[in-house]
Amino acid sequence: MPEYKLKNVCVFCASSNSVDQKYFQLAAALGEKLAEKDYTLVYGGGSIGLMGETARAVHRHDGKVIGIIPKKLFNLEVGYQESDELIVTADMRERKAEMEAQADAFITLPGGFGTLEELLEIITGKQLAYHSKPIVILDTDGFYSPLETLFEHLFETKFARETYRGLYYFADSVDDAINYLENYQPADFGRKV
Repeated sequence: MPEYKLKNVCVFCASSNSVDQKYFQLAAALGEKLAEKDYTLVYGGGSIGLMGETARAVHRHDGKVIGIIPKKLFNLEVGYQESDELIVTADMRERKAEMEAQADAFITLPGGFGTLEELLEIITGKQLAYHSKPIVILDTDGFYSPLETLFEHLFETKFARETYRGLYYFADSVDDAINYLENYQPADFGRKV
């Protein structure tokens, strides 16, 4: 099987400035590692919360940032103007489609409802064979343990096939996440659209 090509990594994460400092440290560590590996950050284009912290960390370490933000949020002055490329979309749906199109892989940092919505949509797209890109859920300090428990409940109650465990990967550190991406090979989950 040919080696999986990885250049642009999409990061889903919170836009809140109110969360614990340890999550900002995690976002900064991820941004630093993406730049170190010469991966371009693709993300939601915000300047606040973990979004802004990840982008600034990439730039502090001489990496490249592609921000994708809906016009409504851009107009609220939360766009990261320092992005190497800042794409302003008509709405959230167009933003997500553009993020998916630009990305070769996805990493999910801690976040709220919007982050979960992005993650679940990208998992579902992979389940339905719309893409075969790697999806990592960065579960430092057990933030996503309840989600992993819910996913296991879906398998136990037959609402999801056992093979779908391979749609995503729960990583316990930034290094674990990057290692997964670098060793990723697309798999066939037996379902075609």
